[in-house]
Amino acid sequence: MTEAATMTHRPAATGDALLKVEGLQGWYGESHVLHGIDFEVREGEVVTLLGRNGAGKTSTLKAIMGILSKRTGSVTMRGTETIGLEPRHIAKLGIALCPEERGIFSSLNVEENLMLPPKIAEGGLSVERIYQLFPNLLERKRSQGTKLSGGEQQMLAIARILRTGAKLLLLDEPTEGLAPVIVQQIGATIRELKKEGFTIVLVEQNFRFAASVADRHYVVDQGRVVDMIPNAELDANIDKLHAYLGV
Repeated sequence: MTEAATMTHRPAATGDALLKVEGLQGWYGESHVLHGIDFEVREGEVVTLLGRNGAGKTSTLKAIMGILSKRTGSVTMRGTETIGLEPRHIAKLGIALCPEERGIFSSLNVEENLMLPPKIAEGGLSVERIYQLFPNLLERKRSQGTKLSGGEQQMLAIARILRTGAKLLLLDEPTEGLAPVIVQQIGATIRELKKEGFTIVLVEQNFRFAASVADRHYVVDQGRVVDMIPNAELDANIDKLHAYLGV
């Protein structure tokens, strides 16, 4: 068993948490994939979940949204317990998930995809502001989903949830398979969204990208959070992080 698998780590609370996850267990059918996830995110933070493939990062985001087949423990959003709520009711608390598979509708053009999700609260970004953040999408707004590059699809997947009024964004592997120039654009967008008051939980395997945008990093291994590393202390913990990630 690895060192990460034998550790337990429950981060100390500092300030009021927007999202608080305690003892979160999760299942896909009979498969038990989360074994007591503990972490918290304060308003305005960008926090990453780092870990190897299969560690439980994506499953954690799905459990927060209530789309695993079963979950137990506690997930609170602004103090409201969400365990037992339907995904649509969780979304109305101000949480939006941008999945790794992006979910772009190929039969719709960019603007139609962008307008598809319903608003859940006031305060979402206007279409004009979204096009300022993603000028590529403005240029391609009449292009069908099938005509977009992978980077453009990722931009559209993120842009689509910004209209909804959600203030907590769950981004699953937004840089996966993308060219370095697109990764840089997405990083710049995440930093801009933070300035505009969004709170972001980012699942990443690219810890160098994560270090460019995040305040803190939670390391996930075998369905548990095994460590928390502030971004300012990342260099001092790089050997430990390499061991966790198998780099």
